[in-house]
Amino acid sequence: MKRIVLVSGSSNPKLAQNISSFLDVALVDPQLVRFANGEIFCEIEKNVRGADVFVIQSTCTPSNDNMMELLITIDALKRASATSITAVIPHYGYARQDRKVSPRTPITAKLVADLITVAGATRVITMDLHAGQIQGFFNIPFDNIYASPVILKYIKEEIFRENSIFVSPDAGGVERVRYYAKKLKTDIAMIDKRRTGKNVAKAMNIVGNVEGKECIIIDDMIDTAGTLIEACKALRDNGASKVYACATHPIFSNPAIERIAGAEELDQVIVTDTIPLSDAAQNLDKIKVLSTAEILAKAIHRTFNNDSVSSLFV
Repeated sequence: MKRIVLVSGSSNPKLAQNISSFLDVALVDPQLVRFANGEIFCEIEKNVRGADVFVIQSTCTPSNDNMMELLITIDALKRASATSITAVIPHYGYARQDRKVSPRTPITAKLVADLITVAGATRVITMDLHAGQIQGFFNIPFDNIYASPVILKYIKEEIFRENSIFVSPDAGGVERVRYYAKKLKTDIAMIDKRRTGKNVAKAMNIVGNVEGKECIIIDDMIDTAGTLIEACKALRDNGASKVYACATHPIFSNPAIERIAGAEELDQVIVTDTIPLSDAAQNLDKIKVLSTAEILAKAIHRTFNNDSVSSLFV
């Protein structure tokens, strides 16, 4: 008889608990101990032999610790004779290094894929990959879940107006923005930017008319918010009346919170709970957090029952 087991990592316990509530399945918290030298020990305090196990763990800050915790937990489950082990990774770390951009540089997205596979995962579920081709780095089934239904619902109910326009912060995000614009039957614009260094970008030109428009920027992640603030300034300089920003993954590395708090050009930031927010971010009224627990729970339930996951987005 098939049975499902949910295992929570330490990176995002609130999201894991919410997923557990939607599925009405008890959450297993593995016994995680750090030795004096920083090494991680994991013990699964429940029988998982023959079970279909889903490990919920975002590889967010501290990325290396959370990544090792995920790998060690998967190895423990494999050695405990779980029938299948699905790594549910709401935020897939190291995804930005998905190709060689200069000589003698790594492709860490592929390295992480190899590590997860070798550790013993039989399937991966993640949300809004930075680059879709990362799915091809895996030789096991891989589901890239989209947060767009959650974000689109909020936009439609709370901030969308007749003069709203969707904006891509760069050329790579145009397809993502076009999806939202098609759903709400409005126009799109794009910001032509130049990256002058790691985490440093300068907005140059606006492609499209934003004069008198309420702009909604759509991106997959916000890291230091440097690109975002530059985009907001460029939009305001070109006549935008309001600027909202939506992103799935609120990485919010320093000095992102300070930049967002001090940016008069930015009206609101809408993010999801794939990464837990710091206390400073939680106390900032300008940031609105949407839950992805229900859509991830549905993906887990359909995977367990061998149903279609893609039909969630059709």
